[in-house]
Amino acid sequence: GGAATLGDEDFSFETVAHTRGRIPVSPERGKEIVAWPCDWLYMFYTIHSMRPCPHLPACDRSLPVCHGTHRGGTFYLDALAFAQGYWLAGKPAQAILQLNKAFSADLRDDDPVLEKWPRPYAALEWIMEHAADGSAGFLGNPVRHFQHLATRMSGSLREVRIARAWKCFHIARRVLAERGDFPLDGRQIAREGIFIPAGK
Repeated sequence: GGAATLGDEDFSFETVAHTRGRIPVSPERGKEIVAWPCDWLYMFYTIHSMRPCPHLPACDRSLPVCHGTHRGGTFYLDALAFAQGYWLAGKPAQAILQLNKAFSADLRDDDPVLEKWPRPYAALEWIMEHAADGSAGFLGNPVRHFQHLATRMSGSLREVRIARAWKCFHIARRVLAERGDFPLDGRQIAREGIFIPAGK
């Protein structure tokens, strides 16, 4: 899918093409605007009665949020909440993009926020398990997405985020192995000589 070709620096909480408000992301470096079309998404949720992901917090965000360059605990929780919101809106591919943001948070392993809401590997697995058949909305190809993400990473904490992206890649391969057509990007592997690290 198209999202899989984007670099991590292109991701934002608010995906303009999928929102009613069309709030632009600021061109200022490091400034990210989070916009939540609350009324539209909750209308969708009411109609379709999507089951919330049990590994993500409730989404009660109704106002734009700006975190600037800080990617701490609040940033992390907002990313998880927005992932829940997009899941409830029938947009699992967009939910996964928000999980990417959560994985980019700069948190110590002993940060208190991780005690209640661990890094969202379980949420990623749950979303893919419930969306693989297409009944929950467009999923895209998470296998290819995480392959691209791991090999095109830039920005802060690059090495840590690459390792997390490969872990997500292996989770996606395992979960989706017998659930549909979710191939690797073989052309990229051959063209760039990519080495895929073994999964743990």
